[in-house]
Amino acid sequence: MKSGILGRVAGRRGVAVMSALLCLVVLVPGVARADNPIVQTIYTADPAPLVHNGRVYLYTGHDEDGSTYFTMREWRVWSSTDMVNWTDHGSPMSLATFSWASADAWAGHTIYRNGRFYWYVPVKNRATGRMAIGVGVSESPTGPFRDALGRPLVENGEIDPAAFIDDNGQAYLYWGNPNLWYVRLNADMISFSGGATQIPLTTAGFGARNGNASRPTLYEEAPWVYKRNGLYYNVFAAECCAEFIGYSTAPGPTGPWTYRGTVMPRQGGSFTNHAGVIDFNGGSYFFYHNGALPGGGGFTRSVAVEKFTYNSDGTIPTINMTATGAPQVGTLNPYVRQEAETIAWETGVETEPASGGGMNVGWIENGDWTKVKGVSFGSGAAALNARVASGTSGGRIELRLGGTNGTLVGTCTVPGTGGWQTWTTVTCPISGATGTHDLYLRFAGGSGYLLNVDWWQFQPR
Repeated sequence: MKSGILGRVAGRRGVAVMSALLCLVVLVPGVARADNPIVQTIYTADPAPLVHNGRVYLYTGHDEDGSTYFTMREWRVWSSTDMVNWTDHGSPMSLATFSWASADAWAGHTIYRNGRFYWYVPVKNRATGRMAIGVGVSESPTGPFRDALGRPLVENGEIDPAAFIDDNGQAYLYWGNPNLWYVRLNADMISFSGGATQIPLTTAGFGARNGNASRPTLYEEAPWVYKRNGLYYNVFAAECCAEFIGYSTAPGPTGPWTYRGTVMPRQGGSFTNHAGVIDFNGGSYFFYHNGALPGGGGFTRSVAVEKFTYNSDGTIPTINMTATGAPQVGTLNPYVRQEAETIAWETGVETEPASGGGMNVGWIENGDWTKVKGVSFGSGAAALNARVASGTSGGRIELRLGGTNGTLVGTCTVPGTGGWQTWTTVTCPISGATGTHDLYLRFAGGSGYLLNVDWWQFQPR
């Protein structure tokens, strides 16, 4: 059954309805100009970005459709080289990865060390009924991940782990709601020295909360600890509910912390928020989640990103949520193979595992489309090759520039292939694709599901 978020709105068609619901969309001929939230095919939450080998990998949770609680069964991975076109790598880790876990695939964090990626996640321990932190490990940033221990790394009923490796090689794992804890991880990243240490939640360190004697400080959950120019930052979700994002700084990784103020005010239609901060290609980026997609809210959240610049004294400016999102870093090269699930914006489609590995775009009906931003055609494209499949009679892929009703530069006809994972490559001529444009793949045909797309690649003139 198709369950695409934008496809569920008002008879599966989205642009006008999205505009009315969200104030996210500014219409120019046939095109939605929003780029936030950065994923529209499913609900995502709790972003944990990681920069590795010139690419940003984004690890998220997955809020199930129609949730009325934090109903989460798997984690997802996305990646980008330009901060606007995000590739869906599917779900390389789920509750089933941890045989001892019973529920709650909640907010985790991934870090790289010694050729491996370690994904720290909170889940409910079946044996105790309490939240515990497990560790997934993989040799690839996109998985699959396996249980590194076969048991919890640490368990005290609290959540939201975040890992940090200091310049001297000492690694730390922070976590906690309602308290804030850390352990010193050993070099193997799956054991620690000493016991768990509770960080004092003082008003000097984490701000003063009014009206809640049991929680006198603003700290709520979701610590994100990093180091910049010799200063340690702890960015955290503050004062539920609704939460805002605050931060503290310290001269060392364990404190003493000094509260510095608000990063992101209460905004966005979700009563929680969860931050991740990275530097990439000379810019600084702030990831968060909100409830901005159709059907969105506190249990159906979506990840977004903003670019920002630190103040000259190292403080973080106030960052507001936008529908625009981060600017593109460079352009996209259409003359190398591009996965169809590399998308800046879409309406109607979903993704699924492809038989040959990776993911494909599917559940496509007449009028659905995907946008790829900032495609550099240079002096011109001559043809497009696309890997496609259809379990029905197929359909058409219209290649348009600048909008869903923009300049038509080519049309690829997709035949029935005898199955949704029975793949063939089609080629169609292209005319008029020069310079740099947003590329729209608009799908057309009869009723019902039309076709799947695995990848595409233009041929230059």
